[in-house]
Amino acid sequence: MLSRFVIHGPAAVVLPKDIFPLDIRGVRRYALRVIRSFRHAGIERFFRTGSKAGIQPKHAAKLAAQLFALNRAKSAKDMNAPGWVLHALKGNIEGHWSIRVSGNWRLTFAFEEEDAVLVDYQDYH
Repeated sequence: MLSRFVIHGPAAVVLPKDIFPLDIRGVRRYALRVIRSFRHAGIERFFRTGSKAGIQPKHAAKLAAQLFALNRAKSAKDMNAPGWVLHALKGNIEGHWSIRVSGNWRLTFAFEEEDAVLVDYQDYH
C-alpha cells in the first residue's frame, strides 16, 4: 500500500533509506515514494485493489509489474526495463514519459520530485 504504520514500542525497525518517518499522534507513519495521482480511473482501481474492471485483462500481469516498478521509481530513468521501450513524450505533454504495455497500449506518467504523477493507461496510436 502507500504507507506503513508502526506503533512506538521496544521493537527495532530497520527501514530502507527511501522511507521518511512522520510522527502523527503517537503513531509513526513511514511515507514511501509513491504514485501520487492517476488520470485513468481503471488503472488506479487496479493499482489499489487488483480489480481488472477498466483495464484490458490480458494486460494485468504486465501492468502489475510496471505499476510496482513505477511506485518504487525515483525518476523516469528507473523505468527503462527491457521491452518497456521508455521514451519521453513531446508536444503538449512534454515532461511526460511512456512505456509500452502491449501493442498500442501505453502507461504514461510524469514525475514531481521523486513521485510519479498523472499515471494514465491509453491506446494512443
